[in-house]
Amino acid sequence: MDDKVEIDGAEVAYRVDGSGPALVLVSGTGGNLHSNWDHLMEPLAAHRRVIRVDYSGSGDTRDDGRALTVSMLAEQVLAAVRACSVASFDLLGYSLGSAVAAHITAEYPQLVRSLVLVAPFAQGGEPRIKLQFELWQQLIRLDPAAFARLVLLNGFSPAFLRGFDDRQIGQWVELIQQSNRWDGMLRQVELDARLDVSGQLARIDRPTLVIGCLQDYILGPEPARAIARAISGARYAELDAGHMAPFERPQELLQLVGEFLAVPARG
Repeated sequence: MDDKVEIDGAEVAYRVDGSGPALVLVSGTGGNLHSNWDHLMEPLAAHRRVIRVDYSGSGDTRDDGRALTVSMLAEQVLAAVRACSVASFDLLGYSLGSAVAAHITAEYPQLVRSLVLVAPFAQGGEPRIKLQFELWQQLIRLDPAAFARLVLLNGFSPAFLRGFDDRQIGQWVELIQQSNRWDGMLRQVELDARLDVSGQLARIDRPTLVIGCLQDYILGPEPARAIARAISGARYAELDAGHMAPFERPQELLQLVGEFLAVPARG
């Protein structure tokens, strides 16, 4: 059962599974603590106390509808962590969640043991990325089903998507439509297009693993590579997958994360 904590006018939903060292998961745009992570929970929670958080616009979290900022979402994640009486944690952010995770690590280094960024980006204003997010906004307003199809086309690698039949594609389109809160996702995409955490990357001094996606047609792999170069001492790994690597290559992702977290962290 999911729990809730209040912060700054928002009622933030979160969930805790497993036991052991704390691992905090921060979802991507439109994702929630169930849709992004449920399929990975059994192996993660076998050795970790896993905390998943729905920031504003996702899942059961409710707020006053104001424009989102990275710092706002970061404080919501931290409110859930504090409600769990966790003093320090490993932190994994996916896509938009990677910007939130980078902000937390730069601003609250005493809380973070280590950092994993999956399919990350630091600047939404880069021309190609901004064009993608502007198209998303238009489709969310006009035709969510078309948006769902675009996400499949751009989110998975061509080889992976070719393995789908019509029934599976229809199921994915329906799943994307049902799992998203469209008003909330629109606010998140608006944040995607304007966020910039690039200035915080050089301040990150925790052990960091950056995982890029070679066939990421939403962001491209270069933003992940640039982030790895900007964070001192960061390791870089690449999956031969699209942006939706947690679904396309879950076992490979779990192996990378597991091997990295097995290494003792500094501090």
